[in-house]
Amino acid sequence: MRHRNRVAKLGKTASHRKAMFNNMATSLFIYEKIATTEPKAKELVKLTARLITFAKQGNLHDKRQVLAYIKNKKVVKKLFDTLAPRFENRQGGYTRTIKAGTRKGDGALMAVVELLPEEER
Repeated sequence: MRHRNRVAKLGKTASHRKAMFNNMATSLFIYEKIATTEPKAKELVKLTARLITFAKQGNLHDKRQVLAYIKNKKVVKKLFDTLAPRFENRQGGYTRTIKAGTRKGDGALMAVVELLPEEER
């Protein structure tokens, strides 16, 4: 049974899964749009929401929490300086997931995850 088991294992070890999602989150913050499989996209949205919430609070402890996931300091600077102010008036829902059909090679369900653009005022 999987009572209270909140981690989607995705057929990977814990260390591989953590490294994969750290890299995916870094890429999402750099390019603001990435394509991946649907199960990975669902987990990535949860992680990025948490990281953006840390960035919105913006104190030193939150910066260190984010640095535990995002190792590239330039990306962390972008997250805190440009992306967090973009979402300051939004209470969650920072990303959009669009289903993109199936992958040609193995038929996996694909999705595009993108950060929402800045709201027009």
